[in-house]
Amino acid sequence: MSYLSVKNLTVELSNGVPLLRRVSLDVAAGEVRALVGESGAGKSMIGKAVLGILPRAAKLTGGEIILDGEDLQALSPKARRQRIGAKAALIPQDPLTALNPSRRIGPQITDRLVEILGWKRKAAEARALELLEEVHIQAPERVMKAYPHELSGGMRQRILIASAFAAEPKLIIADEPTTALDVTVQKQILKLIRDMQQRHGTALLFVTHDLGVVSKIGQSLTVLYGGKVIEETSVKTFFDAPKHPYSKALLAATPKYTDPDGSLLPVPDSVITAVEQEVASFDTQGNG
Repeated sequence: MSYLSVKNLTVELSNGVPLLRRVSLDVAAGEVRALVGESGAGKSMIGKAVLGILPRAAKLTGGEIILDGEDLQALSPKARRQRIGAKAALIPQDPLTALNPSRRIGPQITDRLVEILGWKRKAAEARALELLEEVHIQAPERVMKAYPHELSGGMRQRILIASAFAAEPKLIIADEPTTALDVTVQKQILKLIRDMQQRHGTALLFVTHDLGVVSKIGQSLTVLYGGKVIEETSVKTFFDAPKHPYSKALLAATPKYTDPDGSLLPVPDSVITAVEQEVASFDTQGNG
Protein backbone atom coordinates (compact mmCIF):
# COMPACT_ATOMS: atom_id res chain seq x y z
CA MET A 1 0.00 0.00 0.00
CA SER A 2 1.27 3.48 -0.89
CA TYR A 3 1.96 5.82 1.98
CA LEU A 4 2.23 8.72 -0.48
CA SER A 5 0.27 8.75 -3.72
CA VAL A 6 0.53 11.68 -6.12
CA LYS A 7 -2.00 11.63 -8.96
CA ASN A 8 -1.91 13.94 -12.00
CA LEU A 9 -0.14 16.66 -10.02
CA THR A 10 0.00 19.92 -11.97
CA VAL A 11 1.87 23.04 -10.82
CA GLU A 12 2.07 26.26 -12.82
CA LEU A 13 3.62 29.69 -12.50
CA SER A 14 1.25 32.64 -12.20
CA ASN A 15 1.70 33.29 -15.94
CA GLY A 16 0.53 29.76 -16.78
CA VAL A 17 3.94 28.24 -17.51
CA PRO A 18 3.82 24.60 -16.30
CA LEU A 19 6.36 23.38 -13.77
CA LEU A 20 4.83 19.93 -13.20
CA ARG A 21 2.80 18.21 -15.89
CA ARG A 22 0.25 15.73 -14.50
CA VAL A 23 2.85 13.89 -12.42
CA SER A 24 1.80 10.61 -10.82
CA LEU A 25 3.93 8.51 -8.48
CA ASP A 26 3.64 6.32 -5.39
CA VAL A 27 5.91 5.74 -2.41
CA ALA A 28 5.15 2.68 -0.29
CA ALA A 29 5.74 2.50 3.44
CA GLY A 30 9.44 1.91 4.01
CA GLU A 31 10.32 2.43 0.32
CA VAL A 32 13.10 4.65 -1.03
CA ARG A 33 12.04 6.30 -4.31
CA ALA A 34 14.54 8.52 -6.10
CA LEU A 35 13.54 11.47 -8.28
CA VAL A 36 16.18 12.16 -10.92
CA GLY A 37 16.64 14.48 -13.88
CA GLU A 38 18.45 17.62 -14.95
CA SER A 39 18.23 20.91 -13.07
CA GLY A 40 14.78 22.38 -13.64
CA ALA A 41 13.17 19.00 -14.29
CA GLY A 42 10.72 19.49 -11.41
CA LYS A 43 12.25 17.14 -8.83
CA SER A 44 12.27 19.53 -5.89
CA MET A 45 8.92 21.02 -6.95
CA ILE A 46 7.22 17.67 -6.31
CA GLY A 47 8.51 17.62 -2.75
CA LYS A 48 7.48 21.22 -2.16
CA ALA A 49 3.99 20.55 -3.50
CA VAL A 50 3.59 17.55 -1.18
CA LEU A 51 4.76 19.54 1.85
CA GLY A 52 2.69 22.61 0.94
CA ILE A 53 5.70 24.91 0.62
CA LEU A 54 5.53 25.93 -3.03
CA PRO A 55 7.12 29.31 -3.83
CA ARG A 56 4.66 32.20 -4.06
CA ALA A 57 4.99 32.41 -7.83
CA ALA A 58 3.86 28.78 -8.21
CA LYS A 59 0.38 27.34 -7.75
CA LEU A 60 -0.99 23.81 -7.57
CA THR A 61 -3.65 23.78 -10.29
CA GLY A 62 -4.64 20.12 -10.48
CA GLY A 63 -4.23 16.62 -9.14
CA GLU A 64 -4.35 14.86 -5.81
CA ILE A 65 -1.87 14.33 -2.98
CA ILE A 66 -2.88 11.35 -0.84
CA LEU A 67 -0.84 11.02 2.37
CA ASP A 68 -1.51 7.98 4.54
CA GLY A 69 -4.86 7.48 2.80
CA GLU A 70 -5.97 11.10 3.27
CA ASP A 71 -6.51 13.62 0.46
CA LEU A 72 -4.56 16.67 1.60
CA GLN A 73 -6.33 18.97 -0.86
CA ALA A 74 -9.68 18.19 0.78
CA LEU A 75 -8.49 19.55 4.14
CA SER A 76 -8.55 23.11 5.43
CA PRO A 77 -5.15 24.86 5.33
CA LYS A 78 -4.77 24.50 9.11
CA ALA A 79 -5.68 20.81 9.12
CA ARG A 80 -3.37 20.22 6.14
CA ARG A 81 -0.43 21.80 7.96
CA GLN A 82 -1.11 19.68 11.04
CA ARG A 83 -1.30 16.45 9.04
CA ILE A 84 1.87 17.21 7.11
CA GLY A 85 3.68 18.32 10.28
CA ALA A 86 2.82 15.04 12.01
CA LYS A 87 3.36 12.66 9.10
CA ALA A 88 6.08 14.13 6.86
CA ALA A 89 9.35 16.00 7.15
CA LEU A 90 12.04 17.56 4.96
CA ILE A 91 15.82 17.18 4.84
CA PRO A 92 16.80 20.31 2.86
CA GLN A 93 19.74 20.77 0.54
CA ASP A 94 21.90 23.35 2.32
CA PRO A 95 22.20 23.01 6.11
CA LEU A 96 23.80 26.42 6.56
CA THR A 97 20.84 28.29 5.06
CA ALA A 98 18.23 25.87 6.47
CA LEU A 99 19.30 26.51 10.07
CA ASN A 100 18.62 29.88 11.69
CA PRO A 101 22.07 31.42 12.34
CA SER A 102 20.81 33.49 15.29
CA ARG A 103 19.35 30.57 17.26
CA ARG A 104 20.96 27.70 19.13
CA ILE A 105 20.64 24.18 17.75
CA GLY A 106 18.47 22.81 20.57
CA PRO A 107 15.37 24.95 19.98
CA GLN A 108 15.63 24.41 16.22
CA ILE A 109 15.11 20.69 16.79
CA THR A 110 12.55 20.92 19.60
CA ASP A 111 10.30 23.75 18.33
CA ARG A 112 8.54 21.52 15.80
CA LEU A 113 7.77 18.95 18.48
CA VAL A 114 6.49 21.56 20.91
CA GLU A 115 4.60 23.94 18.64
CA ILE A 116 3.17 21.57 16.02
CA LEU A 117 2.82 18.30 17.89
CA GLY A 118 2.20 19.62 21.42
CA TRP A 119 5.12 17.98 23.21
CA LYS A 120 6.29 19.30 26.57
CA ARG A 121 9.58 21.18 26.25
CA LYS A 122 11.44 18.81 28.58
CA ALA A 123 10.34 15.73 26.64
CA ALA A 124 11.26 17.41 23.35
CA GLU A 125 14.76 18.22 24.63
CA ALA A 126 15.25 14.63 25.78
CA ARG A 127 14.16 13.43 22.33
CA ALA A 128 16.58 15.87 20.65
CA LEU A 129 19.52 14.57 22.71
CA GLU A 130 18.56 11.00 21.88
CA LEU A 131 18.45 11.80 18.16
CA LEU A 132 21.77 13.64 18.15
CA GLU A 133 23.33 10.52 19.60
CA GLU A 134 21.58 8.41 16.96
CA VAL A 135 23.15 10.48 14.16
CA HIS A 136 26.57 9.99 15.79
CA ILE A 137 27.14 13.50 17.15
CA GLN A 138 29.50 13.53 20.11
CA ALA A 139 28.78 15.69 23.16
CA PRO A 140 25.12 16.32 22.18
CA GLU A 141 24.52 18.52 25.24
CA ARG A 142 27.21 20.91 24.03
CA VAL A 143 25.92 20.84 20.43
CA MET A 144 22.38 21.67 21.63
CA LYS A 145 23.77 24.96 22.97
CA ALA A 146 25.87 25.76 19.90
CA TYR A 147 25.04 28.07 16.98
CA PRO A 148 25.11 26.71 13.41
CA HIS A 149 28.27 28.60 12.42
CA GLU A 150 30.17 26.87 15.22
CA LEU A 151 29.65 23.46 13.59
CA SER A 152 31.01 21.79 10.46
CA GLY A 153 28.91 21.23 7.34
CA GLY A 154 28.67 17.51 8.08
CA MET A 155 27.50 18.14 11.64
CA ARG A 156 24.89 20.64 10.45
CA GLN A 157 23.53 18.09 7.96
CA ARG A 158 23.40 15.45 10.69
CA ILE A 159 21.37 17.88 12.79
CA LEU A 160 18.89 18.38 9.94
CA ILE A 161 18.56 14.61 9.63
CA ALA A 162 17.94 14.32 13.37
CA SER A 163 15.36 17.10 13.18
CA ALA A 164 13.56 15.39 10.27
CA PHE A 165 13.24 12.13 12.21
CA ALA A 166 12.32 13.85 15.51
CA ALA A 167 8.55 13.30 15.35
CA GLU A 168 8.83 9.81 13.81
CA PRO A 169 7.28 10.85 10.46
CA LYS A 170 6.36 8.05 8.08
CA LEU A 171 7.51 10.07 5.05
CA ILE A 172 10.71 12.07 4.62
CA ILE A 173 11.56 14.10 1.55
CA ALA A 174 15.31 14.54 1.13
CA ASP A 175 16.06 17.36 -1.31
CA GLU A 176 19.61 16.76 -2.57
CA PRO A 177 20.89 16.53 1.03
CA THR A 178 24.51 15.83 0.09
CA THR A 179 25.05 18.50 -2.59
CA ALA A 180 26.81 20.98 -0.29
CA LEU A 181 29.16 18.36 1.21
CA ASP A 182 32.53 17.02 0.12
CA VAL A 183 32.71 13.47 -1.20
CA THR A 184 33.96 11.84 2.03
CA VAL A 185 31.24 13.43 4.17
CA GLN A 186 28.66 12.74 1.45
CA LYS A 187 29.26 9.02 1.75
CA GLN A 188 28.82 9.15 5.53
CA ILE A 189 25.60 11.16 5.28
CA LEU A 190 24.11 8.82 2.66
CA LYS A 191 24.81 5.81 4.87
CA LEU A 192 23.33 7.63 7.86
CA ILE A 193 20.12 8.51 6.01
CA ARG A 194 19.77 4.94 4.74
CA ASP A 195 20.42 3.46 8.19
CA MET A 196 17.92 5.83 9.84
CA GLN A 197 15.33 5.15 7.14
CA GLN A 198 15.63 1.39 7.60
CA ARG A 199 15.66 1.56 11.39
CA HIS A 200 12.55 3.76 11.53
CA GLY A 201 10.74 2.12 8.58
CA THR A 202 10.27 5.50 6.91
CA ALA A 203 9.16 6.08 3.32
CA LEU A 204 11.82 8.22 1.65
CA LEU A 205 11.44 10.41 -1.44
CA PHE A 206 15.03 11.21 -2.40
CA VAL A 207 15.64 14.09 -4.82
CA THR A 208 18.98 14.01 -6.64
CA HIS A 209 20.69 14.65 -9.97
CA ASP A 210 23.44 12.16 -9.12
CA LEU A 211 22.82 8.66 -10.47
CA GLY A 212 25.74 7.38 -8.41
CA VAL A 213 23.81 8.35 -5.27
CA VAL A 214 20.70 6.62 -6.64
CA SER A 215 22.59 3.35 -7.04
CA LYS A 216 23.55 3.43 -3.35
CA ILE A 217 20.26 4.44 -1.74
CA GLY A 218 17.30 3.92 -4.07
CA GLN A 219 14.88 1.04 -4.61
CA SER A 220 12.59 2.63 -7.21
CA LEU A 221 13.18 5.58 -9.49
CA THR A 222 11.24 8.25 -11.39
CA VAL A 223 12.97 10.12 -14.24
CA LEU A 224 11.67 13.63 -14.98
CA TYR A 225 12.17 16.07 -17.82
CA GLY A 226 10.45 19.43 -18.08
CA GLY A 227 8.06 18.55 -15.25
CA LYS A 228 6.90 15.33 -16.95
CA VAL A 229 7.51 11.73 -15.84
CA ILE A 230 9.68 10.13 -18.54
CA GLU A 231 10.28 6.73 -16.97
CA GLU A 232 9.35 4.93 -13.77
CA THR A 233 11.05 1.68 -12.81
CA SER A 234 13.12 -0.13 -10.20
CA VAL A 235 16.67 1.11 -9.65
CA LYS A 236 18.06 -2.28 -10.70
CA THR A 237 16.10 -2.27 -13.96
CA PHE A 238 17.14 1.31 -14.69
CA PHE A 239 20.85 0.53 -14.42
CA ASP A 240 20.56 -2.81 -16.21
CA ALA A 241 18.18 -1.88 -19.03
CA PRO A 242 16.67 1.62 -19.13
CA LYS A 243 13.84 1.86 -21.64
CA HIS A 244 13.47 5.53 -22.58
CA PRO A 245 16.14 7.08 -24.86
CA TYR A 246 16.50 10.02 -22.46
CA SER A 247 17.09 7.62 -19.54
CA LYS A 248 19.71 5.80 -21.59
CA ALA A 249 21.40 9.11 -22.43
CA LEU A 250 21.44 10.18 -18.77
CA LEU A 251 23.04 6.91 -17.77
CA ALA A 252 25.60 7.17 -20.57
CA ALA A 253 26.46 10.72 -19.46
CA THR A 254 27.27 9.61 -15.91
CA PRO A 255 31.04 9.49 -15.22
CA LYS A 256 32.34 5.97 -14.59
CA TYR A 257 34.59 5.53 -11.56
CA THR A 258 35.96 2.42 -13.28
CA ASP A 259 37.06 4.57 -16.22
CA PRO A 260 38.46 7.82 -14.74
CA ASP A 261 40.14 8.79 -18.01
CA GLY A 262 37.03 8.23 -20.12
CA SER A 263 35.37 11.05 -22.03
CA LEU A 264 32.28 12.75 -20.64
CA LEU A 265 29.28 12.19 -22.90
CA PRO A 266 26.64 14.96 -22.99
CA VAL A 267 23.02 14.08 -23.69
CA PRO A 268 22.75 14.26 -27.52
CA ASP A 269 20.79 17.15 -29.04
CA SER A 270 18.65 14.64 -30.92
CA VAL A 271 17.51 13.05 -27.65
CA ILE A 272 16.72 16.47 -26.13
CA THR A 273 14.73 17.45 -29.22
CA ALA A 274 12.76 14.20 -29.12
CA VAL A 275 11.96 14.42 -25.41
CA GLU A 276 10.91 18.08 -25.76
CA GLN A 277 8.56 17.06 -28.57
CA GLU A 278 7.19 14.32 -26.29
CA VAL A 279 6.53 16.89 -23.55
CA ALA A 280 4.85 19.27 -26.02
CA SER A 281 2.66 16.46 -27.34
CA PHE A 282 1.76 15.50 -23.76
CA ASP A 283 0.62 19.08 -23.11
CA THR A 284 -1.51 19.05 -26.26
CA GLN A 285 -3.17 15.78 -25.22
CA GLY A 286 -3.87 17.17 -21.78
CA ASN A 287 -5.52 20.28 -23.21
CA GLY A 288 -7.47 18.42 -25.87
